[in-house]
Amino acid sequence: MGAVVALWVLSVAATGWSVAVLVSGADAAGALVAGVAALGLTLAAASGTRARPRLEAGPEGLTVRRLTWTRHVPWGRVDDLRLLRTRRLGLESVLLELELRDVDDRERLVVLGRAELGADPVDVFDDLTARRPGHRPDVGPPEF
Repeated sequence: MGAVVALWVLSVAATGWSVAVLVSGADAAGALVAGVAALGLTLAAASGTRARPRLEAGPEGLTVRRLTWTRHVPWGRVDDLRLLRTRRLGLESVLLELELRDVDDRERLVVLGRAELGADPVDVFDDLTARRPGHRPDVGPPEF
């Protein structure tokens, strides 16, 4: 939540900077750069505000939120849950991948990281696996 607040503060600051440069008339290119920065920060802040929480799980299925859409997917249409582990520059990151099918059988791949989930993706994976119907408690997450 702190990151979303920071984005809103930066958005307001960039907008003020853009207006100040535009009013001074000194640098049109600078005003354009500041305006583009303000727009980008505003979109990022709006996405963070609108789409919280990104993922909710209940007995009926999952609800996934993005800036432009919200989908409720019954457990029967959740094709797969996976952890994706990558290593770059010596740092490991873990992402949660959800393979979903919409009502019209259109497939969606949703990838969520720690920042979007607000928790460790491994913990979220364990929780989702335990909530998913047909879960066998004696079988843990796959080893990578």
